[in-house]
Amino acid sequence: MIPNKLKALWAEGKPTINGWCSIGNPFTAEIMAAQGFDSITIDMQHGALDYSSVLPMFQAMRASGATLMARVPWLEPGIIMKALDAGAYGIICPMVNSAEEAARFVSYMRYPPHGQRSFGPTRVSFAAGANYAGEANDNMLAFAMIETAEGMANLDAIAATPGLDGIYVGPADLTLSLTQGRLAPGFDREEPEMITALQTIVAACKRNGIRAALHCGTPDYAARAIGWGFNMTTVGGDSRFLAAAAGAAVAGFRKLTDGATGKTEKGAY
Repeated sequence: MIPNKLKALWAEGKPTINGWCSIGNPFTAEIMAAQGFDSITIDMQHGALDYSSVLPMFQAMRASGATLMARVPWLEPGIIMKALDAGAYGIICPMVNSAEEAARFVSYMRYPPHGQRSFGPTRVSFAAGANYAGEANDNMLAFAMIETAEGMANLDAIAATPGLDGIYVGPADLTLSLTQGRLAPGFDREEPEMITALQTIVAACKRNGIRAALHCGTPDYAARAIGWGFNMTTVGGDSRFLAAAAGAAVAGFRKLTDGATGKTEKGAY
């Protein structure tokens, strides 16, 4: 089958950049995939889309050569397996809080004897090339999200889960949980306690030979995260890029015509 590009880049010691799609539209996804990201993730948890949008988005992005992934809504076997069958080469699973949950997640990702994934690769058998059944177990990426105080307390046990490929950090939820709401959610944390938490996660990943990934808001912060040891960073996403570019155009017009400066919400992802 077509090999997983991320695995090849990491084997060469190269960091990777991930794009994020929250808008349920194949054309938007195609535009994102054409920008040179190493991987693109469709957000099925918080994105404005459902499974009926996911498959055509994967189809639209196939020609880009990027590794295509999905963040599923929850730790539920049906949607994980369905996203894989649609063409995902990696799954990001939110709110993994224990080694037992991580083990269940990994089991849904792999065919027997390494897991309990049901066989029925309806689309991916065409999209991924020959011998999908024989090579899928080695090519799929399982990322557990650490984004709660409970997850942090069980960090080492989660990172040691056999078959887990990496930990993906959701900084907004992690900040809310670790500080009990004292700090507002958001990306690109500058608080020493949060930077310490991020570096603790990287260290756990390194000890256990798995990858560390972080959701970021800017390229500058993503580069810092790579310096801390993260292997993959997500830098913004379609909704944020659209809002930022549109807002900048309006603000530029207002300034040039002596009008009021326009303001726009950037969106979460």
